[in-house]
Amino acid sequence: MNMNYGSMGPGAMVRCRQCSSSITAMPGARAVQCMQCSCVTRVSGRGRQQHGYGQGYGNGGGMLMPPMRPTPAFGGGRGKKRAVLIGIKYTNRRSCELRGPINDVKCMRYLLTERFGFPNDCVLILTDEERNPCRQPTKDNIRMAMHWLVQGCSYGDSLVFQFSGLGAQVPDDDGDELDGMDEALCPVDSFQQGPILDDEINEAIVRPLVHGVKLHAIVDACHSATVLDLPYQCTVSKQSVSISSTFITPIPSMFACRGSAYLHI
Repeated sequence: MNMNYGSMGPGAMVRCRQCSSSITAMPGARAVQCMQCSCVTRVSGRGRQQHGYGQGYGNGGGMLMPPMRPTPAFGGGRGKKRAVLIGIKYTNRRSCELRGPINDVKCMRYLLTERFGFPNDCVLILTDEERNPCRQPTKDNIRMAMHWLVQGCSYGDSLVFQFSGLGAQVPDDDGDELDGMDEALCPVDSFQQGPILDDEINEAIVRPLVHGVKLHAIVDACHSATVLDLPYQCTVSKQSVSISSTFITPIPSMFACRGSAYLHI
């Protein structure tokens, strides 16, 4: 369904593609989430026109967003093993409140620190039960955490990104997705700030990987199979293992990282 979004000045209004409710789009938002039905709607004119680097930021540029560099209060160690663990219950949202994400994060932290030797100060946890504002899973904090995870990565680094929460889909606007949909993760403030699209996640934690770095992403959310925008998807069943492309026409610059990225759902 086509919507007339109008100009995208500060506080511009967007109509939900599912229920037609009016939603305020924050300046620079590429998608918005409806408080009435939770549907995600693309903001007109905010799509990615080119893949790759070197075109600057903003509309039509190769970079989707300036890196959200962590503030001094953000903390976090810089060991060879680092992890970002995000769990969101969406407390007080009757339509979408979840029970398990906080426990998922606690179990993953135990596994990484007790079984795989990750230092405690190198495991960054963002949940909506945290009292520290820097540890709330807001859109900006998640962006900073992704930047912290891969910043300065080097040969031999082992990185983990976990997200347990809500996922969503929005119609693809650049024709590269086989299913015609972009995937997204919903931060705790997604109704106000919008979700984080797969294009941005790929830009933030996949492309910066250098040779010899391994990233394992564990995502428990709806529509998360291609949320990292990796070039191939592996499907395992009792009878067979199949590998398929996730893009209509793979673009080399999209997969220019030299490290290894794996998504587990």
